[in-house]
Amino acid sequence: MTGAEGGGELLLLVASIVGLGVLSQLLSARFRVPSVLFLIASGVAIGPEGLGVLTIDSFGESGLSTIVGLSVAIIVFEGAFHLKISKIKEAPTAVVRLTTIGAAIAFLGTAGAVRLFLGADWDIALLIGALLIATGPTVITPILKVVPVRDRVAATLETEGIVNDVTAAILAVVLFKAMTIQEIHADIYLQLFAERLGTGLLVGVVVSAAVWSVLQYVDLSPDDAPRNARLLTLAGAIIAFGAADYVFAEAGVAAVATAGLILGNANLPYEDEIEAFKGDITLLVLSFVFITLAALLEFDQLFALGLGGVAVVAIIMLVLRPLLVFLSARGGRFTLRETIFMSAVGPRGIIPASVATLFAIRLQTETPPTNPAGADLLVGTVFLVILVTVVLEGGLARQIAEKLDVIPMRVLIIGGGRVGRSLAQRLEARGENVVLIEEDLAVLEDLRNDGFTARQGDGTDVEVLREAGAENARIVVAATGDDDVNLLVAQLAKSNFDVQTVIARANNPSNASAFEDLGVETISAAESTAWAIDNVIERPALSNWMSELGRSGDVQEIEITDEDLVGKTVVDVGSELPNGVLIALVSRNGTNEVPSADVVLQAGDHITLIGRTEAVREAIEQCGTPV
Repeated sequence: MTGAEGGGELLLLVASIVGLGVLSQLLSARFRVPSVLFLIASGVAIGPEGLGVLTIDSFGESGLSTIVGLSVAIIVFEGAFHLKISKIKEAPTAVVRLTTIGAAIAFLGTAGAVRLFLGADWDIALLIGALLIATGPTVITPILKVVPVRDRVAATLETEGIVNDVTAAILAVVLFKAMTIQEIHADIYLQLFAERLGTGLLVGVVVSAAVWSVLQYVDLSPDDAPRNARLLTLAGAIIAFGAADYVFAEAGVAAVATAGLILGNANLPYEDEIEAFKGDITLLVLSFVFITLAALLEFDQLFALGLGGVAVVAIIMLVLRPLLVFLSARGGRFTLRETIFMSAVGPRGIIPASVATLFAIRLQTETPPTNPAGADLLVGTVFLVILVTVVLEGGLARQIAEKLDVIPMRVLIIGGGRVGRSLAQRLEARGENVVLIEEDLAVLEDLRNDGFTARQGDGTDVEVLREAGAENARIVVAATGDDDVNLLVAQLAKSNFDVQTVIARANNPSNASAFEDLGVETISAAESTAWAIDNVIERPALSNWMSELGRSGDVQEIEITDEDLVGKTVVDVGSELPNGVLIALVSRNGTNEVPSADVVLQAGDHITLIGRTEAVREAIEQCGTPV
């Protein structure tokens, strides 16, 4: 075969891989499952276990090692660039425990399981444990696109994935370096870690400072400034990786992570264009690398693990993941079902796959080979965990979420003052997915510090409402102290997003009619205060009990959707409800009445339940759909 023919075949192979990668992304969007499933299937199809058109010799061992190394750098840079400080503030304190205590449990627990069930040497076991810390945004983000859980759950999973991607990569390269120089003393590990982390931090800071300075103070040409900014940022990531790796092998990961974190939070010019471009590049790189690595996977490596491999996967999924999530989420704002969902969603992704393959190539190709048996065990174990967790935890994530009922529609509250905060507190106490929109930075910070999900922005801006989830909102509440703002918010919610229920606060009683003319539920601040005072005077017991709504007591209106309840009398249904719940009202065709025992329920009736909080929630699950 001539050089031209070989080059033509290689070009065709690269084009095929890119095409399969794009097709995988399209199929992922069409069928609403993580793209990793299609990428792995594509790789296996063209690899030695399939058509055999892609082998380890296709790129050459050194060529593949370089490609994978640069790809890891770009992927880590992309993840760190998206790790916004504001995002970390949104995420609950559980994130800190997930990325410290949780990461330590995953690391040591996985290493122990590999040692126990697969008989691996401690150096290989620890290396596998380090790699499998990472859940990774490349698999978590696609899941969250099709499973719109509460913001606090999404922020926690995303931040955990980004941080642990970087943690796993840095820890793994340190362990690998120590293993290849045949040193296992603690002081050697500490020295290697300090050298690589210190070099990475220094190079990352210098490169990011240089990129930031050029973008801020150098005229990049008005016509091509956005393009030049994109190219400069990408070049900075590659330069940081190469420079740090030249000083100390494997230090490049820490450098690109540092540069990405700094630049991602530096308010760069053309930041939106940079993110879009960088995201597309990362998507192509991710698709290329994942297909290539999956193609190099040999089923014999998986089958050789036997029952020991199955045991390792079971320990990771069913023991370690739930343990670290429950320990990290304790005392937080997560419900039990949300905690179970996070326990069930921890798929591993591109970082473990790519770094494991990179290390395996080096272990097998060094002269003499360092640990060829360990290389097979490393790749086999990592890919087995990836395959099983992606298929089960990624592919079934939506079904798991629906079964646990953790995909509620949102309630948007515009205005984070006393009224908005108090309302959010009550709604969250009964399980609603509440997002506050507040323009004042000081108020916003207080809301986030108190654990609320809050977004900065002007509630009268359509894009702010859209980004906060107005398209998936069941209720929008305009609760600011400005009636003009509340009126405009109500109009936008009705006309632009077709929200089912829009409620507005009328600070001036004379403005209430203007809101009502729009078909907006209106709460007059003056009338509500007078009504509350009247209740305290005339109905003190009821007033006191109402103040406890969402805590010890609750009132909920539901629609009768269960066919088994249609045709039954109120007394029959009441006898089947949990103790501590009463049917207080029946609403039908716009009329409301306190029902007698012999009222027969019809499909579509709304009934109001009153009683203890937990009992009311049980009754809701038993009777129908909350209104």
